[in-house]
Amino acid sequence: MKLNYLVLSIAAVLSVSSFSGLPTTSPVQAAQVATVKSGNFIAAEHPTEGAARIVTENGRRYLEFDQAFMSDMGPDLYVILHRAATLPKGGLKEQDYISLGRLQKLNGTQRYSVPQDINLADYQSVAIWCRQFNATFGYAPLQTAAQANR
Repeated sequence: MKLNYLVLSIAAVLSVSSFSGLPTTSPVQAAQVATVKSGNFIAAEHPTEGAARIVTENGRRYLEFDQAFMSDMGPDLYVILHRAATLPKGGLKEQDYISLGRLQKLNGTQRYSVPQDINLADYQSVAIWCRQFNATFGYAPLQTAAQANR
């Protein structure tokens, strides 16, 4: 009797654990991340440093700042992609850039979605830009891997 009870208990535990909703072990595909363009920040109106890169991941594009990224505080800071590789300290024209959104934080890693409908070949740099004063805090000229190896 005890043996039957033990066998039934083990069978019940095994059947419940196989349907418990616990994740099963299966191979997980890592996200495919490829760097499209990258560059290092150069100070303009304010100290700005670190690196930026545009990556594709699962068919979507993102602009990423590395852990070393740092910029000064400002009243109205945005992250923009600009058509020129070298930016003036101020006086940017609206037709020359696209905004990716407000700067998330003044230092460290961060990520911004890049719209699929823009042609990255048209944009040569990323910048930290103060909209209120139309001032470039800093910018990073962006190059493809092929351009960087020339």
